[in-house]
Amino acid sequence: MTQPRHARDTERGRYYSDPAEGPDLVSVTNVLDTAVAKKALIPWAVKLTTEYVLANLPSITLRLVTDRTAVVKEIKAVHREVKERAADLGDRIHHAAEARVLGAPFPQELEVAPYITQLELWLAAWGVNIDEDVEATEITCVHRRLGYAGTADLMVWLPTGPGGRRELWLIDYKTSATRRATSVYPENTLQLAALRYCEAVLLPDDTDAPMPRIERTGVLNLRSNSHALVPMPADRSAHRAFRGALEATRWLHAAPTTYTALSPSTAPSRKAS
Repeated sequence: MTQPRHARDTERGRYYSDPAEGPDLVSVTNVLDTAVAKKALIPWAVKLTTEYVLANLPSITLRLVTDRTAVVKEIKAVHREVKERAADLGDRIHHAAEARVLGAPFPQELEVAPYITQLELWLAAWGVNIDEDVEATEITCVHRRLGYAGTADLMVWLPTGPGGRRELWLIDYKTSATRRATSVYPENTLQLAALRYCEAVLLPDDTDAPMPRIERTGVLNLRSNSHALVPMPADRSAHRAFRGALEATRWLHAAPTTYTALSPSTAPSRKAS
């Protein structure tokens, strides 16, 4: 996973330090990872593991006799390794996309190049002028009153309003090697709403600026051979839902991990009636 400026990983997930020296701010992705169930991940992991076992069944069958423990460990790690490789590719695509939008050089990687080509096709299709239309890229958004922060991938003006009026979009890049370019998850809306209704953004010199007034939000799905901008309804109701997840995250992060078991010898004695 990309490591935005001021962000750091802790035993409770990612937090942002505040340049204004306020309390640490829990990251938006930390909230979603902690309090929002990723239902699609379980069937995906089962499918991936099953396919791996079936593809390697003769070898696995032979090795079970001599090294069952190692085989079980290997099978259990299949979905984690695939997820980590996908996350690493996503990080590299995000870095390259940021550099492309900023007009900065970036490493030319064969695995990343098709996704950046799709980004370039999207920019060209919408007639995006980097100098005039891009408001910000990879900018940290903070909500100190509620105690959270996150990083916006792209704020860009697009001619999507009535009569081609330019509207300011908040866009999050999503990458995948297998999912359709039009597919999104419900929690994407919560992520965008959390960023949209932040109080401020952090400038390069660590000073604050007011959060720009976002008119539209969406996910820009980048695939190796396709792309799609999917509008998402990241409105106030979605932000209220995110705030519920934020409250649940705070409770879970503060909750003890162990409790004292109760036995008859430790239970309060009852007085005879």
